[in-house]
Amino acid sequence: MNQPAPYRPTETAGAVHYPTPIPAPAPMVPVQSSHLPAVQSIVLPDGRVVTGYAIEPAKPEQVAAKPPVSRAAVNIALGGIGFAAVCGGLLMLTTFIAALTALITQLIILAAVIFGGFIAVQLFAGSGGGTTVNIRKAVIKRNHFHT
Repeated sequence: MNQPAPYRPTETAGAVHYPTPIPAPAPMVPVQSSHLPAVQSIVLPDGRVVTGYAIEPAKPEQVAAKPPVSRAAVNIALGGIGFAAVCGGLLMLTTFIAALTALITQLIILAAVIFGGFIAVQLFAGSGGGTTVNIRKAVIKRNHFHT
């Protein structure tokens, strides 16, 4: 089996690399914070001396003023008003569609009654002044009708 040759970086003639020294860090100087109070000493009734920092009571942070009504309550109220407006509009729309359907139905029925009445009058009207012909046996020859 052929093994691939190991990777060797190419070097150019005359290129020399020297390591860069890291400068020594500056010496640490203790700095006392400006927000620390001065050291105080207290003599207790039994004669002992206690030295330490004075502790100030913690002050609560100022709370941002809340609006009299929360934003969520306002959004819910506005949504309810919008929903009520839409429901009222939909109720009016469905009422209008129902009334329009009833009107069209009544017009169709009226047209059927009028047209049916006209046909009935034509069918059942007496034949006054007309000629009645009874055909019993007829023969048609050369476009002539003979009885």
